[in-house]
Amino acid sequence: MNKFRLTINALAIAIFLVAFASITQAQATRTWVSGVGDDANPCSRTAPCKTFAGAISKTAAGGEIDALDPGGYGAVTITKAITIDGTGTFASILNSGTSGVIVNAPNTSIVTLRGLSIQGARQSVSPGTNGIRFLAGKGLNVLDCIIQNESTAGIDINMTAPASPASVVHIENTIIKNCAGDGLTAITSASQVWVSIKNSSFVENGIGLHAKNNSRIYVDGCTFSNSVNEGVLSDGALGLAVADLANSSVFNNGAAGVRAQTNGAIARISNCDIHNNQGAGAQVAAGGEVDTFGNNRILNNGTDGCVSCTPKGVS
Repeated sequence: MNKFRLTINALAIAIFLVAFASITQAQATRTWVSGVGDDANPCSRTAPCKTFAGAISKTAAGGEIDALDPGGYGAVTITKAITIDGTGTFASILNSGTSGVIVNAPNTSIVTLRGLSIQGARQSVSPGTNGIRFLAGKGLNVLDCIIQNESTAGIDINMTAPASPASVVHIENTIIKNCAGDGLTAITSASQVWVSIKNSSFVENGIGLHAKNNSRIYVDGCTFSNSVNEGVLSDGALGLAVADLANSSVFNNGAAGVRAQTNGAIARISNCDIHNNQGAGAQVAAGGEVDTFGNNRILNNGTDGCVSCTPKGVS
């Protein structure tokens, strides 16, 4: 009887170890996708998966999914720290009726998206909603991407419980174009979200950049043009919202170039070119605040100058 029990116990341990090894093997640190792959594959370099959604379940937290070749890799929901990299290929997401990428990860997780084309096809029967939607996580990096033709926002940062003291979003060398709502919008109902944007373009959106409650958005070397409404709007109805622009251009928008409205809304402009907007170049409205540092070029707008702006720093 004892020998039988020992045999059963040994068999159970062996089964557990095999199962554990299989799970460990399935969670690779680096996985691969290909336009001619198959999600039944292990997502290795020689047996790649077909979609980002198929690869993510086989990629360990903190790991990376790389695209081998051009392909449409499908919408994906991310629930852990991960990098998705399409650099050097035409790695794309065509999102129909949903967001291209949803990030809903633990507040210790950082997600990086690099070298991706996200297409919402907003003129189609079932257009995409948002290019990227950031709901939870410690950080999000969007690098060298193009996001276009979404029926709502290019990037929607909409958080309820950011990491402490704040979740951080970094966007660089990215184009957000032809989205019916905001090119980028940021809001959180608690804590704060900090956003840095560098060397990026926001073109032909409803509003180029929209800072909402409890957001701090810092912009350097960007363009905001051809929006239906404002190029840059700060709107802090329920909490402080800051849009801080340096070395950037805001032009040819359908309303004000830069506008701060409601109490708690602050826009700061330094060394910016603000021109050819149908509304005011820079506008203070309904309790907002626009700080100017005396080194901007504001001309050829519906209303020029910076009416009711607050001079700061250099004069």
